Amino acid sequence: MRVAVTGAGGRLGRALVEALGDAPFTGLAGPLAWARPELDLDDPGGFAALLDRHRPEVVVHGAAWTDVDGCAREPDLALARNGTAAGILARDCADRGIDLVLVSTNEVFDGLRTDGVGYGPDDPPSPPNAYGTSKLAGEEAARAAFASVGAGAAAGEGARVPQLAIVRTAWLYGPPGGDFPTKILAAADRAIAAGEPVPVVADEWGTPTYAADLADAITELLWSGVFGGLHHVVNGGIASRADWARATLEGAGVDVPVVDVPASTWRRDSTPPAWAVLAPTPLPGGEPLRPWQMALADYLPALLRSRAEAHR
Repeated sequence: MRVAVTGAGGRLGRALVEALGDAPFTGLAGPLAWARPELDLDDPGGFAALLDRHRPEVVVHGAAWTDVDGCAREPDLALARNGTAAGILARDCADRGIDLVLVSTNEVFDGLRTDGVGYGPDDPPSPPNAYGTSKLAGEEAARAAFASVGAGAAAGEGARVPQLAIVRTAWLYGPPGGDFPTKILAAADRAIAAGEPVPVVADEWGTPTYAADLADAITELLWSGVFGGLHHVVNGGIASRADWARATLEGAGVDVPVVDVPASTWRRDSTPPAWAVLAPTPLPGGEPLRPWQMALADYLPALLRSRAEAHR
């Protein structure tokens, strides 16, 4: 299977290239790794030529503008990058019979749910911010593109209907840093130097999801051969931001008090969902992703090495 990964230089893209490189179905050459400037969300007119040049059988679209506060400040740019560009890529893939895996977000949901249940694929989306709005626009544009091709095939215009998979995830972290655990450790260093506790939001809930685990799950979906549809893929369990911070500091051996504070403590341009929990959908192998605490424990040694290098 000839697989192309967009956003190959990003957090998820790097993990996908590694996971797919180890998968037997991508061959000795491994996946195609597309990053800027080869694939630029600000120049979607070049997608078709890229597809024609490399001729992948499936594209995993991990490229996105994920700066949620930046999206709130520039909603039109967010819509262009995460909505319009995703729709153009979907149309170009569908027209060529290329399967597409579109990575999306829990922030298509408003987070106002109070029953303690994670959002499932059948729950109606209602984005609370510009980032979620732009990602939902990308989902809808991709569905429209693939539905059109499917209708044409049903009318006898084509033999094979390409597959569209939408994979929503939440609270993604992992190399190369700049993620929540990295920021918490940096905040702890500042707090220790000042002799103060670390304030962390306690009224936002979700599931920290390790990029390597998400990449493995997407690889499993592709290996199954039948992967079209809407998937919610997150590590197991639920945590508040404060829970996640405490687990990070404890695992890193950093002794500093953590103080629970409400999200309103900090002014933000974006409004994150308070209940950012997704109900995971079954994977082909039947095994769910491991609990978030176990995944975090695997990540911490690399994070601590990076932290030590930064201190030196």
